[in-house]
Amino acid sequence: MKLKHHNRYPYSSIISRKKFSWPKKKKLAFYIAMNIERFSFGEGKIHTPSYTTPQPDVRNYGWTAYGLRVGIWRFFDLIDKLKLPACYLINSSIYDHGLEIIKKIRKRKDEIVGHGRTNSESQGELSLEKERELIKEATQIVKRNEGKQPKGWMGPWISESHHTPDLLQENGYKYLMDWPMDDQPIWMKTKKGKILSIPYPVEINDAPAMLYRHHTPEQFAKMFMDQLDVLLDESEKYPVVCGLSLHTFIVGQPFRFKYLKKMLEYIKNHKKKKNIWFTRPGEISDYVYKKKINQAN
Repeated sequence: MKLKHHNRYPYSSIISRKKFSWPKKKKLAFYIAMNIERFSFGEGKIHTPSYTTPQPDVRNYGWTAYGLRVGIWRFFDLIDKLKLPACYLINSSIYDHGLEIIKKIRKRKDEIVGHGRTNSESQGELSLEKERELIKEATQIVKRNEGKQPKGWMGPWISESHHTPDLLQENGYKYLMDWPMDDQPIWMKTKKGKILSIPYPVEINDAPAMLYRHHTPEQFAKMFMDQLDVLLDESEKYPVVCGLSLHTFIVGQPFRFKYLKKMLEYIKNHKKKKNIWFTRPGEISDYVYKKKINQAN
């Protein structure tokens, strides 16, 4: 039996690649990715802490809206105090309903990553033309408001079609975050060139961990700390990326936020802090492009 293959990248073991280091000889690149998502009222997909109800699903809609109204501001206060950088996976509809959030991101000089129009839709389910329209519309809204092209993209629901990397590269994107296949940035082939894949955590991610696998906030915090410790140990052999994926309406809840604070204090005060590059995905991408790292994977 011959298995189908995507032909986006070849097999490559992490132990066989050419050695490199992050800026200032750091060994582990750490970034925080906060998902800032908006949902359509009474239709489409939505996150839930328990189960959905018939539309209009006001309970779950209101729960997700809490993240934009309250949860994100707890997060901003925390990373301001700890002086940590962050990136934000932004649904472009936030520009119509949450401009205070955008202004705060600009003030912090953090990174905005393209994240579709709304998480009420999943781009992998769309036709080629509809997906092209989605990417173009979401990108133009960010460009018009920020005065520059976003460097990176994460599909709503981490969803892609067979065409997504090609469409992103054609629309000026330098990297994507949908493929959790490595601990280092990996080059992916496109029809007209290449695009970089930045490691993005599927498991060190508050949504699947606490909503779907029902880990407690304390367990999630321990998962992150263990992940960090192991990656820091392995970074003595080869450089790695450690991401932390969050959502405003999940860790923004007070009982979970308590443990997010412990997580970020843990890494900020880690005994191996000198080996950590506190950064953003766009800066990782810039460095990899400049140094031509892992060109052959």
